[in-house]
Amino acid sequence: MSRLTLHTVQSAPEAAKPFLENAQKNSGFIPNLLAVLANAPAALETYVTVSALNGKSELSLAEREVVQLIAATNHGCDFCVAGHTAVALNKAKLPPEVVSALREKATVPVEKLETLAAFAREVIATRGKVSDQTFNQFKAAGYTEGNALEVILGISLATLCNFANVFADTPLNPELAPYRA
Repeated sequence: MSRLTLHTVQSAPEAAKPFLENAQKNSGFIPNLLAVLANAPAALETYVTVSALNGKSELSLAEREVVQLIAATNHGCDFCVAGHTAVALNKAKLPPEVVSALREKATVPVEKLETLAAFAREVIATRGKVSDQTFNQFKAAGYTEGNALEVILGISLATLCNFANVFADTPLNPELAPYRA
């Protein structure tokens, strides 16, 4: 049971309705994260806007999903672990062993993605005070200074979602149940 109201298009504040209608149209359902964020239309709009901006980064969808799964597991957001597992497997086409490692906070079996994951983990753990060694390894793996900021962008998006879901105790949508953490 959610701690906050799970809004529908009909029950949501006016400013949130267009975002929920769009989600319904694009996904066929309203993810409960959006239903929760609809309680604060500015939070919902922030999520939608920052998601779109994150999607414009130079990081690939697979790399962005690595960041999202690192954040979700580190922030204890089971809803986001399930949601991003679905995206990682079905849209980003990450190998199941990579997704499993991310979910289990284990070493990722693809070296470049493990370097990305290690960088993201350290950004979260140190609140951005990443060591020179980790940053140099990140760059040596082919990532740029801009990519480092894009990882932080992804973590900022994840933080909104992760913290909102944990606070609200957002229930998992049935569509995401197969990906439950």
